[in-house]
Amino acid sequence: MKKISGRREDKYEKMTGSPLAKLIYSLAGPAVVANLITVIYNLVDTFYVGHLSAAAAAASGVVMPLMVGVKSVGMMLGMGGANRMSIALGKKDKPLAEALVATSFYITLVVSIILAAICIIFRGGVCKILGANSQVAPLASLYMIPLLIAAPLNCLTYIFNPVLRFQGMAKESMIGISSGAILNIFLEPVFIFSFHLGMLGAGIATAICQVLSFLLLAFIYHARGQVRIKLKFFRMRQLRPIFSTGMPTFFRNIMRALGMDILDVVSSPFGVAAVAAMTIVNRIITVSNSLRGGLGQGYQPVCGYNYGAGKFERVRRGYGITVWSMALVLGIISTLQLIFAPDFILVFQSNPEVIKIGAEALRWQSATLVLTSWIVMFNMVSQTLNHSVLSTIVGSLRRGVVLIPLLLILPHFLSLLGVEMAQPIADLVAFAFALPCQTYVFKSLKKEAALRTARGGQEA
Repeated sequence: MKKISGRREDKYEKMTGSPLAKLIYSLAGPAVVANLITVIYNLVDTFYVGHLSAAAAAASGVVMPLMVGVKSVGMMLGMGGANRMSIALGKKDKPLAEALVATSFYITLVVSIILAAICIIFRGGVCKILGANSQVAPLASLYMIPLLIAAPLNCLTYIFNPVLRFQGMAKESMIGISSGAILNIFLEPVFIFSFHLGMLGAGIATAICQVLSFLLLAFIYHARGQVRIKLKFFRMRQLRPIFSTGMPTFFRNIMRALGMDILDVVSSPFGVAAVAAMTIVNRIITVSNSLRGGLGQGYQPVCGYNYGAGKFERVRRGYGITVWSMALVLGIISTLQLIFAPDFILVFQSNPEVIKIGAEALRWQSATLVLTSWIVMFNMVSQTLNHSVLSTIVGSLRRGVVLIPLLLILPHFLSLLGVEMAQPIADLVAFAFALPCQTYVFKSLKKEAALRTARGGQEA
C-alpha cells in the first residue's frame, strides 16, 4: 500500500513541479503518436475502401458521422470524468477521483448499449437520415453492423484513454489505443479482399480491432491505474459535474457528426465524386487534427493537476507553450497542403473529378488551419477550468452553429464552391469569438488566484 501511495505522490510532484515545456511535450508525444496511428489507420481504411469503388468510399463517409455520434457518449463522459478526476488528484482527494471514474464508466456502458441496439434495429432509416442514396445505402448498412455491435466496448475505450492520460500515463494510453489501429491496417485487406467480404469485411476487421484495443486498455488500467474502477464507487450525485464538464466534448462531437452528415447531404446533388472527395478531404484533415489534439492532450492533465493544486501560473504558462507550438506545426502542414493538394487526393482516388474537387476543398480548409490552434486550445482550457458554457459555445460555432447554416445556404448561391468554403468561414467566426473569451477566462483565473491567496493569508 505504501508503494502505491509513494508512486501517486511521485506522480503529483511530477505534474505540479516538473519544467513545463518538458512535461507537456513528454505527455503530448505519446498522445500525438496514438492519434497519428489512428489517423494512418483511417487513411489506410479510406485507401482500401476507395479501391472498391467511389460508392464504397462514399458509404464510409456516410457511416462516419453515425459512429462519431455514438462514440461521443463515451467521449463526453470520459472527458468529463477525467477532467474532474485530475483536479481531485491535484487536491489529493482520491475517493472523489474514484467516484468520478466509476460513474463515468458504468453510465457509458449502459447508454452505449441502448444506442447501438436502436441503430442496428433501424439501420435502414438511419442510412436515409445520413444522406445515403440508393447506390450507397446498402454498402453503408453492411459496413455499420459490426461497428455498432462493437460500439459499447469501443465507447469504453474513450473512458480508459482520457482517464489514463489525465493520471499522467500517456504512454500506457498510447499502447492501448494504437494496438488496435495497427492491427487493423493489416487485418482489413484480409477481410476485404482475401475473404471477398467487401464493405462488410471492412466493418468486421475494424470491430475486431476495437474490441482488442478495449481489452488491452482494460488490462493496462487494471495493472497501472492509480484510480480504481469498481461498481461500489458509483455515485449518482457525480453525474452532474461529469455531464457539466463533459458537455462541451459532447456538443463538439454531435455538431461534428451533424456537420459531416449535412456535408454528405449537400454534396450528394453534385454526384458520388463530390461525396467521395469530401470524405477523403475530411480524412486528410484528421492528420492535422491528430497533431493538434495530441499537443492539447499533453497540456490538459497538466492544467487539471495544477489548477487543483492552486498553481495557476503554471496553468497560464503551459497554455502559452502549447498554443504557439501548435500554431507552428499547423502552419507547416497547411503550407504543404496548399502546395500539394492534388497529390494528397491522388493517393486515395485516381478519378480525375474526385481529385479536382478534393484539391479545391483541401486548399480551402488549409487556409484557416493555423487559427484552429486558438479555437481548440481555448476549448480545452475552458473545459478544464469549469467554463463549460464558453467551451461549448466556441466548439459549437466551428462545428455546427455556424458551419451547418453555411452548408445549407452557400451551395444555393455558389454551387459546390459553397460547400468547400463553409468550414474555413466557420473557423474565422469561431476564432474571432475565441480570442476575447480566452482573455476573460485567464482574467477569471487571475482573480481566483488572488482570492485563494487572500483566504490563505486570513487562515494564517
